[in-house]
Amino acid sequence: MQPTQAIHAENLVKVFNGKIRAVDDVSFDVRPGEIFGFLGPNGAGKTTTVSMLSAGLRPTQGRAVVDGLEVGKEPEAVKRRIGVIFQESTADGDLTGRENIQVAAGCYGMPRAEGRKRADELVERMQIADAADRLAKTYSGGMRRRLELAVGLVHDPKILFLDEPTLGLDPQGRNGFWGFIQQLRKEEGLTVFVTTHYLDEADTMCDRLAIIDHGKIVATGSPNELKDRLGGDIVTIKTTAGAPDVTNVLSTLIGVHTVQKQDGSYRVKCANGEPFVPLAVEACDKAGAGVTGVTVKRPSLDEVFLEFTGREFRDEDAPTATDRAVMVQRVQNRFGGRR
Repeated sequence: MQPTQAIHAENLVKVFNGKIRAVDDVSFDVRPGEIFGFLGPNGAGKTTTVSMLSAGLRPTQGRAVVDGLEVGKEPEAVKRRIGVIFQESTADGDLTGRENIQVAAGCYGMPRAEGRKRADELVERMQIADAADRLAKTYSGGMRRRLELAVGLVHDPKILFLDEPTLGLDPQGRNGFWGFIQQLRKEEGLTVFVTTHYLDEADTMCDRLAIIDHGKIVATGSPNELKDRLGGDIVTIKTTAGAPDVTNVLSTLIGVHTVQKQDGSYRVKCANGEPFVPLAVEACDKAGAGVTGVTVKRPSLDEVFLEFTGREFRDEDAPTATDRAVMVQRVQNRFGGRR
């Protein structure tokens, strides 16, 4: 019988070195067959959460259940039911694409003949058959990502974890990658858990989302549900330098839900931005605050992220202390260190 939830995370906590609290009491469920997005800034706890769910890291507290198996009690069984693609490339550049897949098949205990057959199927499906017998280090970024997807699917997993899967790819490569994922879900009912820096991907590809910030879940829901929670349009009003604070003035206008002052401008949530703008400009002028710029935005995931985290979503390349701790833990696990 299929589990009610493909993934169940319950009060997960991960502390590194006794002081870095990377994940802080995280709970959520992922339904079978859905694409579930995990959004957050660099160092928010995304990769650490994926590592705990995929049996790569042991939680400090809490429990995770994946495809009906408790990860902490049956880690090896869980690994055989999931596929994992991390943001770092895992393909061996000195092997051909076909050899990479066959090696992965061997790691899952497949007989050689079955591994060769599975590799033949996957290079065709991922559209890399023409390059299958070339060294992987000669592949483009998009081809390498398709190869890594093939490696992750070699054992026919039910759940696929993708950690920043299209980072660094051009728009064409990103679209192609997601085309394969959507096809797999449609044909095989694959459940996908994805972290991404691309909000457009999260908006168009994910059925539901969770936003994590400082190790805590701050919002969950479908992209449309999260945008609807903003309660209307977002109007940003910029006033002249040295102008008086007009937060209270704007707050009293009809249709206004909230007003936030940020770096010399005002972010106003209101029911309808179009009729609000002339009223706001007039009110600011009467209060002695000249308006130098106005923008009106319909709700977007950028605005959702700003609403729930208090800052804009920015892609930061530098690794955080948490990122470094996760990498060290992975190395320790690989060479026999304790989890």
